[in-house]
Amino acid sequence: MKKCLAIIFIMVAVCLLLWPSGPAQAADPTTEVHVVKYAIDGITVVNETTVDYQWMEANLPVQGDGVTHYYHQGPVFNESMDKWDPEETTNFKDKGAIRGTDIKDLCDLAGGMSPNDTVRICAIDGYCVNFSYDNVYQPQDRQGPIVLSWYTVEDGTLGQQQEAGYPPRYFEAMQIVFMPKTTNSEGLYVFGNWDMHECLPEEAQHFYGELYPSTNGLSVKWISDIAIYPEGAPIASPATPTPAADHESSSNDSSLPLIIGVSVAAVIVLLAGALLVRRKRS
Repeated sequence: MKKCLAIIFIMVAVCLLLWPSGPAQAADPTTEVHVVKYAIDGITVVNETTVDYQWMEANLPVQGDGVTHYYHQGPVFNESMDKWDPEETTNFKDKGAIRGTDIKDLCDLAGGMSPNDTVRICAIDGYCVNFSYDNVYQPQDRQGPIVLSWYTVEDGTLGQQQEAGYPPRYFEAMQIVFMPKTTNSEGLYVFGNWDMHECLPEEAQHFYGELYPSTNGLSVKWISDIAIYPEGAPIASPATPTPAADHESSSNDSSLPLIIGVSVAAVIVLLAGALLVRRKRS
């Protein structure tokens, strides 16, 4: 009997040791952004500047009214549904009633983008996303401007993890938020997965686990750098692995791994129970 209990204890201890406690949070909210424009070689700097959120608020047009909430959409795991969810019905990620600065206005500080240019936006931990000229300067209404948010009047989905205000109280600042001009059937301003399909080129779209589309993966937090590359300049891939934080799961897209973990734990308990019963009968 004692031997069986010891085996169960060891199994539980191993699960606790191996189960991740959550995404790493090695970075802090950012307060300034470096904007640079490169020449055709992708190395030579044509122009550059660094501005903080106080300067942005005082000198550039402010996006967001501090009342309207904006949403991205996470992956749709329900196999009975279209993974693109064209009607925008599920797994919304509330970014809060944010205020911020249009990426277009920040690009203009370094000379702006030209048609066919690419802007690469990176977080302080090394995670990056790329956007085309059209998505930055001529967005469709269903996409809206791509905004660098630096203030939230009301909390979004993070609840107690962040508070209203500027960084560092605004924990995910500075963060990319798409601000569509159209609403879904519920009257919510959602940049949904189908919007991404219709507005962004395939290479700029984000997929959770390389299978499920998710605009939430484009809402990168802790932004520190904006780089403009002319057409033909060598640049890295649209998104790089992040060493310090999981930008997707930190926005509550980790439900699938949780389900798998619970299932594994249940199997272990059942096996341990069977072992105990067998021991008693012998």
